[in-house]
Amino acid sequence: MRTARPRTVRPVLWAGLAALAAGAVLCVAGWYGMSGERFAERQLPYLASCTVPGAALIVAGTVLLTHARSALATSRVEELYALLVAVGPDGSPQDPGPLASSEALLMIPGGTLWHRADCPLVAGKPEAVPADARAITADGLGPCPICEPPAGS
Repeated sequence: MRTARPRTVRPVLWAGLAALAAGAVLCVAGWYGMSGERFAERQLPYLASCTVPGAALIVAGTVLLTHARSALATSRVEELYALLVAVGPDGSPQDPGPLASSEALLMIPGGTLWHRADCPLVAGKPEAVPADARAITADGLGPCPICEPPAGS
């Protein structure tokens, strides 16, 4: 799934590169013209017609490149967000539901949380032991924020 934003970024990117190149050429031409003149009053036309506009083009090109870069980064973030979050037909994010749905509760000895049996943090770990209500209250274990076990368990 690709967004339309990168298509609008490319012209801005090329305009920024062109402005930078034209500004550099104007600055070099102004410097070359000024370097051949001995008196300041004869250097002013090169300064006014080449060097100052060249510097302005370099600044404008830098601003355009920065804008294109941030727009491209924003479009990439939007693509990643679309990959990570299911989006409904109206464009609003949909809750994918809990990661785990098992009713059996497990804990790791010495840990601080209790989990559902199919929680990715304890699934397949041989040291995970069943957590009963007595162990949960005696050890002061809290619910896992990943698998979201029921609060009343």
